Amino acid sequence: MEAKGGFRTTIDANLAQFIASMRSFYIATASKDGQPYIQHRGGPPGFLRVIDKKTLAFANFSGNRQYISTSNLAENPHAFLFLMDYENRQRVKIWGTARVVDEDQDLIAKLFPEGYKAIGRKQRSFLRFKLGTPIAPQHIPQMLFAEDVAGAIGILQDRMAMLEAENARLRA
Repeated sequence: MEAKGGFRTTIDANLAQFIASMRSFYIATASKDGQPYIQHRGGPPGFLRVIDKKTLAFANFSGNRQYISTSNLAENPHAFLFLMDYENRQRVKIWGTARVVDEDQDLIAKLFPEGYKAIGRKQRSFLRFKLGTPIAPQHIPQMLFAEDVAGAIGILQDRMAMLEAENARLRA
């Protein structure tokens, strides 16, 4: 659904797929007097979850233990997410409100990525938002995750070893 100014007001299937692929994003908050703060959040693909067409949630793993974002949200619920896909040179901006939720144990279990070895206490943040449309890839550098590159190189190295062995066998 498009709202005034070209902004989406709900999450469609394509945007949900984009969100599910994220390994990291930035969350911006501000104190009640407007002092801004931005923080990187990361985890395995899918740690940022679509709950419904207007709500995202994620396991907010303990970081530097300063709790600036959560303190800001207690004073001012307005928040901003910036999702960057460097590989495909796409980004999505999400505006909305957020709140920390610790009391819903069923949701906590659902949000915590299976097999993920996070350190520290888990908190939960709900985000309700209106979201910006993806922006053209202009000026977004293309970058790849090291583990993805290592996997591709490993496949090529295995193939090269197989071909070298076959070449040696044929020469013999």
